Amino acid sequence: MTDTVDATTADRALKDRHRAMWALGDYPYVARDLIPELGRVLVAAAGVTRGERVLDVAAGTGNAAVPAALTGAEVVASDLTPELFDAGREAAARAGVELAWEEGDAEALPYADATFDVVLSCVGVMFAPHHQRAADELVRVCRPGGRIGLVSWTPEGFVGEMFRAMRPYAPPPPAGAQPPPLWGDEQHVRELLGDRVTDVVARRQTVTVGGWESPEAWRDSWKAVYGPTIAIYRGIADDPERTAALDRDLAALARRYDRGTGSTVLEWEYLLLTARRA
Repeated sequence: MTDTVDATTADRALKDRHRAMWALGDYPYVARDLIPELGRVLVAAAGVTRGERVLDVAAGTGNAAVPAALTGAEVVASDLTPELFDAGREAAARAGVELAWEEGDAEALPYADATFDVVLSCVGVMFAPHHQRAADELVRVCRPGGRIGLVSWTPEGFVGEMFRAMRPYAPPPPAGAQPPPLWGDEQHVRELLGDRVTDVVARRQTVTVGGWESPEAWRDSWKAVYGPTIAIYRGIADDPERTAALDRDLAALARRYDRGTGSTVLEWEYLLLTARRA
């Protein structure tokens, strides 16, 4: 009993840290100005249509939820970090749509079995630490014959490489936690979903982001807006040498991927995967 209580307490503390991490910086800027097309791509690939009941898991500011609502679907945006919802509501208001915004843990969704016609997650559920738990929840709340659609950063793409570059500067992950970019590996996701789904379609695509004067300018911006990066820098703030080393590593990564002429332009690879609940 004590072990169970300890595990529950540790899991709650981990989720509290995740919630606080994603509330740092300016994730609304990332979703709105850098990767807005990802939600539209996902909604189109999942074939969301008017009247369907749709859940956007780890929705953040509604990158997929708002485009889904624009189809006429009935949409719920669920996220562990409700601090992001105000920006999402503003985005929905600008688009002229209404949807529900509800706090929820991707590993323990507060919905009954087979509630939704379509379950989506756009670079969201991949950050739940326990991948199988999260995958089980995606399947559970999707009705038989319904669809699951996911966009996830790949391990080999820019964002996956960024997390790999930051890993030596971060605290060791909790027991059982898996790296987020694994969700960008098709075989990993197929194993998570198993024979509970059919008609799996997966392809790798890229989103182009830019507007920075240099790789160093991207790095300095990212240090101010992206929660996981902010958290890692805070953890080494009292170590100037490690901070300088991480500065160098991130700038070097951006320089390696830079496709711009006169400004920094980066291509971020992601896996787009859709499946049908068996």
